[in-house]
Amino acid sequence: MISTLAALALAASAAVPSNPAPVPSPAEAGAILAEVKRPGAAAVLVNVWATWCSPCRQEFPDLLHVARDLAPKGLRLVLVSVDIPGSEAETRSFLTSQGVDFPTFVRAGKDETFVDGLERQWSGAIPATFVYDGGGKLVRFWEGRASYPVIKQRALEALETKEKP
Repeated sequence: MISTLAALALAASAAVPSNPAPVPSPAEAGAILAEVKRPGAAAVLVNVWATWCSPCRQEFPDLLHVARDLAPKGLRLVLVSVDIPGSEAETRSFLTSQGVDFPTFVRAGKDETFVDGLERQWSGAIPATFVYDGGGKLVRFWEGRASYPVIKQRALEALETKEKP
């Protein structure tokens, strides 16, 4: 018979993803916008976050949940970390703990250039989320944490703009 301690250890190890997340690729704003315009998605949700940002960490599971729920409708999630250089291991560890198994990005270049390159109305506060239609047109942008229902509704709005003639 398995001991309670052994059962807990087994359950904990089963909850940890076995494959590490891909190493985030450095990218300036132009590269992120090119990723948004890459063919194959009916809408793209871009989220800028950091491991040290509590609202970012709280929002992360909801982002992934929306992305998984709406992937069959053509939603693609693009994650961009703004963690400081030298914290790549912590960033990747967090991504792995969240079950991220797709390519992600880490901001490259100067902060102001990156912020203005994505959206001039963006103050630079994180989390920041940008929703684009399938043609790469910005449909919605917000700063601060959003809940699953809000993120899903805004993503659906972008998906619907692609369906309209």
